[in-house]
Amino acid sequence: MNALKQPLPPVRGTLAENVPLAGFTTWRVGGTAQRLFRPADREDLIRFLEGLPEDEPLTWLGLGSNVLVRDGGVPGTVVVTAGRLRTLSLEDRRVYVEAGVPCAHVARFCSLHGLSGAEFLAGIPGTMGGALAMNAGAFGGETWVWVEAVETVDRHGVVRRRSPSDYRIGYRSVEGPRGEYFLAAWLRLQHGDIGAGQRRIRELLARRNRTQPTRWPNCGSVFKNPPGESAARLIEACGLKGRTIGGAKISELHANFIINTGGATAADIEGLIELARAEVAARFGIRLQLEVRIIGVPR
Repeated sequence: MNALKQPLPPVRGTLAENVPLAGFTTWRVGGTAQRLFRPADREDLIRFLEGLPEDEPLTWLGLGSNVLVRDGGVPGTVVVTAGRLRTLSLEDRRVYVEAGVPCAHVARFCSLHGLSGAEFLAGIPGTMGGALAMNAGAFGGETWVWVEAVETVDRHGVVRRRSPSDYRIGYRSVEGPRGEYFLAAWLRLQHGDIGAGQRRIRELLARRNRTQPTRWPNCGSVFKNPPGESAARLIEACGLKGRTIGGAKISELHANFIINTGGATAADIEGLIELARAEVAARFGIRLQLEVRIIGVPR
């Protein structure tokens, strides 16, 4: 991994070297971050980026729910926003939410304030920053349907406000200005009934617990659903439910989930990903596209 040619800028948050990343991902696997930065707040993050060396690799993590960190770790600096960029506020029907706020918190906040539309976020085990980056969705809802504007920052600390028209939004896909990262979003929601919203969230969470292996470490859905198809159905049709490599297993409850049964490595999980891709391609002629993001280097 790269050695620093100049010192990193001072911070008010925490900046440490050689930090194991397994504890920062929901799969509970992966190597170390060469450097890991947890900003004290938005301003601390901006000041850090303003002084960041140009050649320093930069990786962003929220709750680590849609990412596989390879066993060899991640070079450069990993910025963790979860629990740090945590402002969540309301003005009329506009909700301002920073990137580190868990999606489930956003769902509950909106419901308690009589706003409807964000209930589906209760089923997304990540942060708002991650939801914006991939147009996360669940139970028929999608993030960018409700986005009025976003705030971004680049690696030089320049902050911009952008509208949805600056992005190409698709199914689990967001393409926009390169080199910018989401700091926050303004959501415009509908008036709703508090009781109805809370019941809807309870129903969605109960459905999630029935249909997904929530008691095991996992990343959420591994693959995007092909047009008109279900990735889980294709994988199950190949007879892969329950297949294991090391401590990793294709869930018997939902075939688009890979779980860590204990002691799995990132290589075990990646092996199952490639197995599922190969089997589905051979039987159906469909190349499954990843929903999970794979980062870092192999061991």
